[in-house]
Amino acid sequence: MSRLVWFKSSYSDSGGGECVEVAHTPATIHVRDSKIPDGPNLHIPADAWSAFLTTVTHPR
Repeated sequence: MSRLVWFKSSYSDSGGGECVEVAHTPATIHVRDSKIPDGPNLHIPADAWSAFLTTVTHPR
């Protein structure tokens, strides 16, 4: 697998508190805690991530 490029959430603070990073490939979205870069991360299918974002940004 090629190396992932991680992006910090614009909602994360710069003081070392709540920090979320996201990386993406065509098929998968990866989410991790930026304070633990070698720790576990979530692997979410891209279509499920898209459905999640649609739901939270456009609730019924």
